[in-house]
Amino acid sequence: MRTNKRIQGHLLAAFSILVWGTTFISTKILLRTFEPVQLVLIRFFIGYLVLCLLTGRQGHIPFENLKKELMYAAAGLFGVSLYFLGENVALTYTQASNVSVIITVAPCLTAILSWYFLKEKPRGPLFFLGFGLALAGIVLMSFTENFAVTLNPFGDFLAFLAACTWAVYSILIKKMERYGYSVFRITRRIFFYGLLFLMPAALICKWELRAEDVFRPVNVLNLLFLGILASALCYVAWNKATEYLGAVETSVYIYANPAVTILFSLLILQEKITSGAWIGIGLTISGLVLSEWKGSKKKRIHEKVRMYEDSIKNA
Repeated sequence: MRTNKRIQGHLLAAFSILVWGTTFISTKILLRTFEPVQLVLIRFFIGYLVLCLLTGRQGHIPFENLKKELMYAAAGLFGVSLYFLGENVALTYTQASNVSVIITVAPCLTAILSWYFLKEKPRGPLFFLGFGLALAGIVLMSFTENFAVTLNPFGDFLAFLAACTWAVYSILIKKMERYGYSVFRITRRIFFYGLLFLMPAALICKWELRAEDVFRPVNVLNLLFLGILASALCYVAWNKATEYLGAVETSVYIYANPAVTILFSLLILQEKITSGAWIGIGLTISGLVLSEWKGSKKKRIHEKVRMYEDSIKNA
């Protein structure tokens, strides 16, 4: 049973990354009409409505105590509001290639936070070797056209903060699995708070939108894709993967996001992929596999040791 859950976890994480790797197409189309904050607010509002429809009245989580409610609120703040605002604003100040590289520090940050807050064992050298390979691959993919790195301290710092917020979100999700609610209900509650924290930023935006632009078929289809699949269902899948695999092993799949984006650029947009990018994809996938393999092996050993210790205590 445990093995089946691990397989399901890997499949769910891979599904999320495959979908998230294609969202750049929809985002590029929609940004012709919407401001970044507007787009984030609309996609998560659609996602929240979908989760409400899927869970119904029974999907509402009653207030139990302040500590749990603060956990839901923190997950919405870090995993929805701050992450997407940080990433989108960073893209207005620095290169997209810089952001894609900086975001990949999230798994390492998650590993550090897991060690401190979840009391997990420190990761071994192969985990960090995998991180190094993945980072080298992402650098090759991001800067393969011209290896000129333009640094923007403010934009790059915002991208790093976005990576930090996702690491915090991963830890919060792992802690919530003991609450006993389904992942659909928990994700619904998180989206509620995410939307709530997005409201102040949305009020600053100019909502001068023409109905014919908003309801243009191509915009509607892309909004539905981002809201239903990329937000509601992918967050549910990612949160369930975190429950099955743990915060660190799931977050490692972030390494593959730039590779998926490049491959879909080839398939959908018919864009050229340079030899450097192909090498980068290979390095990134190798780093992901290496990090996951080591993490999975260590976790099984730790679980066996823990079970043995528990059996001695109960004897």
